[in-house]
Amino acid sequence: MDRTFQPRSRRVAPFFAMAAASAMFIAGCSSSSGGKEAEEGGANASAGKANTPQMTVALVTHAGQGDTFWDIVRKGAQTAADKDNVKLVYSNDPNAANQANLVQNAIDQKVDGIAVTLAKPDAMKDVIAKAEKAGIPVVGLNSGMDVWKEQGLLSFFGQDETVSGEAFGKKLNETGAKHAVCVIHEQGNVSLEARCAGVKKTFKGKTENLYVNGTDMPSVKSTITAKLKQDSSIDEVVTLGAPIALTSVQSVDDASSKAKVATFDLNKELTDAIKAGDIEFAVDQQPYLQGYLAIDSLWLYKNNGNYSGGGEAPVLTGPAFVDKDNVDTIAKFAAKGTR
Repeated sequence: MDRTFQPRSRRVAPFFAMAAASAMFIAGCSSSSGGKEAEEGGANASAGKANTPQMTVALVTHAGQGDTFWDIVRKGAQTAADKDNVKLVYSNDPNAANQANLVQNAIDQKVDGIAVTLAKPDAMKDVIAKAEKAGIPVVGLNSGMDVWKEQGLLSFFGQDETVSGEAFGKKLNETGAKHAVCVIHEQGNVSLEARCAGVKKTFKGKTENLYVNGTDMPSVKSTITAKLKQDSSIDEVVTLGAPIALTSVQSVDDASSKAKVATFDLNKELTDAIKAGDIEFAVDQQPYLQGYLAIDSLWLYKNNGNYSGGGEAPVLTGPAFVDKDNVDTIAKFAAKGTR
């Protein structure tokens, strides 16, 4: 294993890898999914495999059961792994302590690199430090943009959740909404909290948060329905994930509410709902790209000493709005499970 990784305070002469990563992304995209299906799909990638020695990379996320967002992240990661001759070891747990244990397992297995989400960064801090002490390079994706540098990660791939929330709030002003409820489906997740805080900052109407258990969809549906029945002035339901958004559409119907639904994040069903007019718009952070670039960056670091973002700036993958004006373009990729 390459043990050349150094803490951020000792790094010198960083290299910028975005051009290389982007070129490899264009060459390597294909449709695949997690598990056996991912392996079969990734084998059909158009780009040839790297002839570098195989390395093992662990991807450890805070994904909850049934959240299709993470299927897309994993597809991107697997495509990069197939191209780069990387053995991808994927694991996930929404419980922060359990996720930290999964990172420790990766350290114990002496992997060549770790890609990790930092939804609850305080719980991950110690184990990240252990990985770095063991000489294992670590990159972040999706969650933890505010802390990745202080925790010594090599690079970070994702969107600025506060900025995306602020853009969302401005978009609601354009739609004429007056009273929004922001549905947080994982309590304590810093990224989700930042999104709702961003919406509240720029939205000129009233904003309130509603906490639900995102792993229990019947409960999500009944909680949102009850809220809408309780307060008929709510005219906008803001959700932070595609499955929650689609469930919210049902809640609006069940409550005989006039509220509209807009969301963060996409999947195939969500793009279909935008086409049908059930969802106003979505903010896309491109999870496929997050997974792809995270794995590819570790390969680039090991084989060419590259630092994506120069080791100083995050590599932004969003936000971008998807609505009725551009959904047809995006939908063809969502149908493959890559947007």
